[in-house]
Amino acid sequence: MPELPEVETMRRGLARVVGRRIAAVEFPRSRVRPLSVTPPPRMLAARIAGRSIAAVHRRGKRVVVELAAAGGGDPLWLTIEPRMTGLMLLAEPPSAEHVRLIVRLVPRRGGPPWFLFWDRRGLGTIRLFDARGLAAACGPAKLGPDGLTVSAVELAAALSPSRRAVKVALLDQRAVAGIGNIYAAEILFRCGIDPRTPCRRLRAAQWDEIAAATRTILAEAVRLEGSSIGDETYRTVEARVGRYQKRHRVYGRAGEPCGACGTTIVRIVQAQRATFYCPWCQRRRPR
Repeated sequence: MPELPEVETMRRGLARVVGRRIAAVEFPRSRVRPLSVTPPPRMLAARIAGRSIAAVHRRGKRVVVELAAAGGGDPLWLTIEPRMTGLMLLAEPPSAEHVRLIVRLVPRRGGPPWFLFWDRRGLGTIRLFDARGLAAACGPAKLGPDGLTVSAVELAAALSPSRRAVKVALLDQRAVAGIGNIYAAEILFRCGIDPRTPCRRLRAAQWDEIAAATRTILAEAVRLEGSSIGDETYRTVEARVGRYQKRHRVYGRAGEPCGACGTTIVRIVQAQRATFYCPWCQRRRPR
């Protein structure tokens, strides 16, 4: 968390700063756990000050701010991975001490004065890449097809030979980019597939179902601006809570009755991550 829907929501919210020029970049001092920043903060700030924001992209679970070439130079990409508790904000942050990056913008009437990155746990990363670095970090060797567009052919090619449990495999960003713990559970529930099923035991028709459910669920979650779970740390750039958590069928609902059949939803651990599923709706079936 955040996963594809939350990061895509951040990206869309940050579209408001496209065309703006960066006036200054700050990395506030704090006593909390420091973030991983490359290159070092002073160097990064000096390299992007004065540049204009050409576009805001998403690569998997990363926000990528494209910075136009300055003075005939090459473009750069400010790449931020929120990980567990990171937020991209145009609104006031939940706390001042966890603000990790402030990008101040040249003033424009009616436009935001800045955007910032806030991260309570300090697990996020901030990277500045040139074209080669971006390709190495976020290109096809690192990230598979995007979850909003992935096809059954692509999924099956990447995962059908695997012995891994399908839920664990769906978290592999090299196979499909953007799926995390929440949406993997919801996708498999919609398909009626036991999350422990080895990938190599799934039929072609089931890969069709998984790919279709992936596209549909992620698109629904983007439309509802993501899922704010637990303490609702996740917010949109305007500090609104997401709404897709109201549609969760299994994630975070251990001990509750399944809305489809009434069976108690179960929580197990797979690859050190919690998995939620309905033992009846997702029961194992003969091969």
